[in-house]
Amino acid sequence: MDWRTWLSGIGLEVPASPNVDAIVIAVVLVAGAYWIGWFAAGRIAPRMTAAVHRWTGRLEGMTTKLVCAVCRYGITSLLLLIVGNSAALSPIGLMIVAVALGVSIALLSYHIAKAAGLGGATATVLAAIALIAATAGTLGGMRPLIEGLDGVGFTVGKRRLSLLGGVNAVVIVAVLFVVARIVNRILVHSIGRLHALDLSQRVLVQKLAGIVVIVVAGLIGIDLLGIDLTALTVFSGAVGLAVGFGLQKTFGNLIAGLILLMDRSVKPGDVIVVGDTFGAVGKIGVRAVSVVTRDGKEHLIPNEQLMTEPVENWSYSSRNVRIHIPVGVGYGSDLAVAQKLMVEAATAAQRVLAEPKPSVWLKDFGASSVDHDILVWIADPELGVGNVRSDVLNRVWVLFKDNGIEIPFPQQDVHIRSMPEVRSPERT
Repeated sequence: MDWRTWLSGIGLEVPASPNVDAIVIAVVLVAGAYWIGWFAAGRIAPRMTAAVHRWTGRLEGMTTKLVCAVCRYGITSLLLLIVGNSAALSPIGLMIVAVALGVSIALLSYHIAKAAGLGGATATVLAAIALIAATAGTLGGMRPLIEGLDGVGFTVGKRRLSLLGGVNAVVIVAVLFVVARIVNRILVHSIGRLHALDLSQRVLVQKLAGIVVIVVAGLIGIDLLGIDLTALTVFSGAVGLAVGFGLQKTFGNLIAGLILLMDRSVKPGDVIVVGDTFGAVGKIGVRAVSVVTRDGKEHLIPNEQLMTEPVENWSYSSRNVRIHIPVGVGYGSDLAVAQKLMVEAATAAQRVLAEPKPSVWLKDFGASSVDHDILVWIADPELGVGNVRSDVLNRVWVLFKDNGIEIPFPQQDVHIRSMPEVRSPERT
């Protein structure tokens, strides 16, 4: 069986002798459509890129080149679709237009899939499906193709599983994934620009919007695929009960994260202390809160832990934080001068606030020194407190040394009241 007979078998009639005029007309129409698409895309792409960035933010990989390719093949596909359905073409001319349309739609599908973040293999599969479907649809051969795909399969119970169903599932899932990803990105970016809400409220609304988009996409996919869930009611109930017991911590962390975002007790950017962890809150996720320490380490603390354990929030109502810096002065030093020098050292430190002013408290009369506390205020606790202490103490050291103020070290006086008499060997 030759190729003409095979094409005729699937409903595509090919003339025995090609018409040169028809071929030339079809090639000119295809070339014109591709040229118009290339020319129009060069003018439209920059504006389209700016609109995409305005609606979705600056996505990684969303370049003008990619948007230009999508516009080019989108316009070309539209023009070829109009030509294939309106122009009176001979069978060979229609075949040329159909193949050109299939290639254009395949390239359009590939670039859209790549723009949506799908992998190269998935994008290639979608492009191949689009090529076959568009070419066969233009030539009127979709019914034989559909019947052929549906014929390859088997029956399980009352449901038939075929190659056509698999292809439909792949296309539906891919399309819903792309649409849901784009819609979610637009919603996240739009909500992020609502300055009427504070940061934590925007994060909460973004997460809820993402959940709604996923649920709606899942329900639409189930409906389009024709999946009947009534037979799985009992089984899904048992599985739900088992998952509820097994994942109760996960759901507890999810609910705790939503509560944290709603009551704004812990917000992204806050400086908190949980147990031995001190740092700035990076983000509040579905399962855990990210806390970045001054060492650059990122601690993931479960949301539920922040609801059940004491949490120090250094920036809950105000970002101003007071730091205690202990300093000991020798008993022989002039305390008034020493305290004045401590205030001077604290005032000169870079991150110490001028208001409220630094102060010095006499804390205790220790065993070896007169203990003081230097009290200073800072407004940027996320930058740490150890460097502030180091800065102030270095200045205190220099000022004390220049002014003869003693910084004592621990020492003890030993008083010997009596000793036993030691007899020499000669006298024994």
